[in-house]
Amino acid sequence: MDLLNTLVDKGLRRETPSREEALAVLATPDDELLDVVAAAGKVRRQWFGRRVKLNYLVNLKSGLCPEDCSYCSQRLGSKAEILKYTWLKPDEASQAAAAGVAGGAKRVCLVASGRGPTDKDVERVAATIDAIKSQNEGVEVCACLGLLSDGQAERLRGAGADAYNHNLNTSEATYGDITTTHTYADRVDTVRKAHTAGLSACSGLIAGMGESDEDLVDVVFGLRELDPDSVPVNFLIPFEGTPLAKEWNLTPQRCLRILAMVRFVCPDVEVRIAGGREVHLRTMQPLALHIANSIFLGDYLTSEGQAGHADLEMIADAGFEVEGTDRVTLPEHRAGGGCGSVCGSGESTGTAGATGAAEATEARTDLVAVRRRGAGTDLAPNA
Repeated sequence: MDLLNTLVDKGLRRETPSREEALAVLATPDDELLDVVAAAGKVRRQWFGRRVKLNYLVNLKSGLCPEDCSYCSQRLGSKAEILKYTWLKPDEASQAAAAGVAGGAKRVCLVASGRGPTDKDVERVAATIDAIKSQNEGVEVCACLGLLSDGQAERLRGAGADAYNHNLNTSEATYGDITTTHTYADRVDTVRKAHTAGLSACSGLIAGMGESDEDLVDVVFGLRELDPDSVPVNFLIPFEGTPLAKEWNLTPQRCLRILAMVRFVCPDVEVRIAGGREVHLRTMQPLALHIANSIFLGDYLTSEGQAGHADLEMIADAGFEVEGTDRVTLPEHRAGGGCGSVCGSGESTGTAGATGAAEATEARTDLVAVRRRGAGTDLAPNA
């Protein structure tokens, strides 16, 4: 297939595909899906071999957020029956992180709900980072605390944070349809603050919110322009009690095409399969490992993931290996600083919602399990 051969050649040279080529990936038929996965896999193996990086989430503060992001179970006005608690103490967070590290996680992601941290919150997280790093040699720590004010990224970097996550989530054109309490530009500004402070920037998207193919391509090209080192690809978890509870637009096949498009546009970047992989990829998760080189281990912020041992078995059975702390994740040309250099320099007109609705068979609400264990509870975490 000429399209895929072209995309592989560009990916191996770290060249940007055209928007038309990216759109064409999303429009490929199911009969060609394995060809798409195989092509994206060639690019993935060029830059990351057969390694899979494991990341572990610790929800430092759950629920009670003043922002109105429609996709989020922690949003203002959410009726989702999630765990709600205020800040974990540093030793509690360190204990939660240790479970993920013991399960094979190389990076611990510290997340707190809210618009953004106060300076006191930054100091609290700094103490947590110190507690985690003093007890877990070689672990990476990524903070995800919302919108950053001037100087906060530098303070986090000084406290030992390796990375900062702040997702763009969707295209600039449709951002106002998803969130009204802050803007797309606010998110871009925070990613740039992390970049400037020397933190490894982590920024991704959420697919399945009713966006068009053009929106997906727009946000991925927007991410490429920001040049994060890692791009988490989330698939909407339609929580009951949130505005997007009825948005069951994704199929496993569409999820694979989205991941492949991200890989072709960002060939040498850590592409992470994030929230919703169990819900939407289901039994096709192992195929996704041929495209992405990073996953979250165990549970998410407010929902449960598959058992940690099942993640490890899936990786081994698919012929991949867990990346150890002795390996540098990024290719050499990107690994010199906090954030690497820019990679170098078909058709679809329907919306993702319409496409997904035509393909989806049913809303799998049985696959959405609210987290009731780990951080913020007395029960052992899933790792």
